[in-house]
Amino acid sequence: MLTQDTVFVDIETTGGNAVRDRITEVAIITVSEGQIVSEWSTLINPLVRIPENIQRLTGISNDMVMDLPSFHDIYKEILEKLHGNVFVAHNARFDYGFLKNEFKRCDISFKSPVLCTVKLSRNLFPEYKRHNLDSIMQRHGLTCRARHRAMGDARVLYDFMQVLYSQFDSNDVEEVIQRLLKRPSLPPGLIEDDIMGLPEGPGVYLFYDKHHIPIYIGKSINIHDRVLSHFSSDHQSAKEMKISQNIASIEYIETAGELGALIEESRLIKKLLPTYNRRLRRYNSLATIKWDGTHKPEIITADLLDPCTIEKHFGLFKSNKKAKDTLLNLAKDHQLCLKSLGLEKGKGPCFAFQLNKCYGVCAGKESQEKHDLRTAIAFQPLKNKSWPYPGKIGIREYSKYNRRTDIHIFNQWCYLGVAHNDPELRQLSLFQDQEIPFDLDTYKILIQYLKKHPDLEIIDI
Repeated sequence: MLTQDTVFVDIETTGGNAVRDRITEVAIITVSEGQIVSEWSTLINPLVRIPENIQRLTGISNDMVMDLPSFHDIYKEILEKLHGNVFVAHNARFDYGFLKNEFKRCDISFKSPVLCTVKLSRNLFPEYKRHNLDSIMQRHGLTCRARHRAMGDARVLYDFMQVLYSQFDSNDVEEVIQRLLKRPSLPPGLIEDDIMGLPEGPGVYLFYDKHHIPIYIGKSINIHDRVLSHFSSDHQSAKEMKISQNIASIEYIETAGELGALIEESRLIKKLLPTYNRRLRRYNSLATIKWDGTHKPEIITADLLDPCTIEKHFGLFKSNKKAKDTLLNLAKDHQLCLKSLGLEKGKGPCFAFQLNKCYGVCAGKESQEKHDLRTAIAFQPLKNKSWPYPGKIGIREYSKYNRRTDIHIFNQWCYLGVAHNDPELRQLSLFQDQEIPFDLDTYKILIQYLKKHPDLEIIDI
């Protein structure tokens, strides 16, 4: 059994926001050497109204708590029961975060080693996808005398722990528990609270230095775990080491899914230009190769690119130089004429013909039609993808983690914005295409995402 003294904790609240919402009930089961020492629970006056949907879920009404003590009135008793014990809860960040905020309102800084039974279940039963409390109860034949009440749910957690020790070798269970309890090695500028508040869902995270200047922006489908991975590998990468040495605070923006995180990361990096982001830094002149199949190819910049005709252009480059280098490489690989490609001026045959690296359209040795055909074949892999839809579309993402819905609006590879409800969707759908500039990274993100997720929910607008 667990070697440390432990408290199995469950709370009921007025909502899901640990800063705004308040606790309505607390249950604490104290365990020592695997045996229950005490079971304690109490209803609490949250000092705010309990929403009707929460009343229906928990059975805790405003009338039940109206004349009861507030958290501030009994915080010392709760603190005494929690102090010095391993804090065990299901989706522990929720319970732990609410209690930390309630203690903070009482000018108490509460800290405890935390064990999350969701993570424990995932580690020991990786073959299952669902690890919510109802799934665990069904899977292991556990019962609950009062579901969605603090003591009933806390008792399920204790029973679940007994199941683990009965199904696995105790040393194996202890090894997983100790690994989960091990606190991360954090940079000197951060404290554990900076990490505990990070969500385990999708979104974007921002690292700031002590002057609140952004130094790195990243995205993930699990912000908490991705941020920790930066610090666990800071000895393996010079960049990660520099980030760890300079980071002083973390902010995050939640999204409903991966696509929203990718788009938001790209936007913020271009806007804020963080020090250690290179790949998505702002570029000055997006370039593409314009060629109609008969005249000389022309390198044009983004302000001349019509997204509606993007499939008639070849390649998207972050500078004119990169576009020109690509043309030079194509000429070399396919023995194309530098003059016909507009890469060389002057009279007479091109320089490549003199080196036997051009078939000689510039010297009358090859017809222009044949050269154009070979050029078309060489350009084909660079041809930009046409917009595969008749008009504007919405791509819906839904997060089971934060129950957020995002509808991302696109047209001709351009991102129009995100809507969360029907009025916002109608407003965004009225945007004119020419008002939205073409963005290379959005184009690449969307192409890869559509390829990776063929079963997306797409809305015609």
